[in-house]
Amino acid sequence: MAAPLYNIPGSKPAAAATAEADAAPKARTVNEVLAQSQVEAVMDELERDLIGLAPVKQRIRDIAALLVVDKLRLNLGLAAGPAGSGPSLHMSFTGNPGTGKTTVALRMAEILHRLGYVRKGHLVAVTRDDLVGQYIGHTAPKTKEVLKKAMGGVLFIDEAYYLYRPENERDYGQEAIEILLQVMENQRDDLVVILAGYKDRMDTFFRSNPGLSSRIAHHIDFPDYSQGELLQISERMLQGMNYRFGEGARETFAEYLGLRLAQPHFANARSVRNALDRARLRQASRLFADRDRVLNAEDLTTLLPSDIRASRVFAAAT
Repeated sequence: MAAPLYNIPGSKPAAAATAEADAAPKARTVNEVLAQSQVEAVMDELERDLIGLAPVKQRIRDIAALLVVDKLRLNLGLAAGPAGSGPSLHMSFTGNPGTGKTTVALRMAEILHRLGYVRKGHLVAVTRDDLVGQYIGHTAPKTKEVLKKAMGGVLFIDEAYYLYRPENERDYGQEAIEILLQVMENQRDDLVVILAGYKDRMDTFFRSNPGLSSRIAHHIDFPDYSQGELLQISERMLQGMNYRFGEGARETFAEYLGLRLAQPHFANARSVRNALDRARLRQASRLFADRDRVLNAEDLTTLLPSDIRASRVFAAAT
């Protein structure tokens, strides 16, 4: 393999990777790999912590299965390609905002770490502004610094299509893409890149940048949540903040979701969290207004239907 044009400091030498692999006992069964890696615990967390997303969870399980089998093949010297090439694990996550892409990327980083495909298992999440500079000579050092931080883990680039702006001749996004291309190919044994964003825009982005598309091994589409799933998510969010729906409030929030889903710019779980935060503000104002009242734990943790129904969403529906 030719020497990489962009060598990012902090990447793992091939000799070190070989030494690590030789030091570990050679698993011969799927259960032995699972026992050594404890990767199934991450899969169980993914299933337990994320509501819905059945097709996404299945794809993650399929990828984990592929990596486990790949481990067994390597232990028997059955490499899938030239020595040192390793599998391509770069991914594309597509879907609307608030569908759990970043959360799943975190779990994927942990799975890759436990199975030995990345050294650290951390996730570095960035956008265009973290990679692209404002003037000549600014983009390369910015992009390399981000890549240096991500080495040994997963680099998650949200709304990756903003890197490519062909309508602007003075845009420096293409330079960042070229550096990414080199690192994704030449240092893929020490870095996994996940490109994320809206599906239609990502499809256009890949058509305009076939070099990137050819390096993406796994494309995963994240569906929108159903109204029932969003209601479950709201209850789990409230529980995590030590709040709960009072009598009738759950039904009122379900009504709110039905109205809000019909409006534009709905961002799934992100919009649910914003709606709950506003309901908490209204609850706080309600309690604050009754200054002499002795407040107990139930008062301080309960959202009433009125805290939700005061939303502009209901006013717009009348």
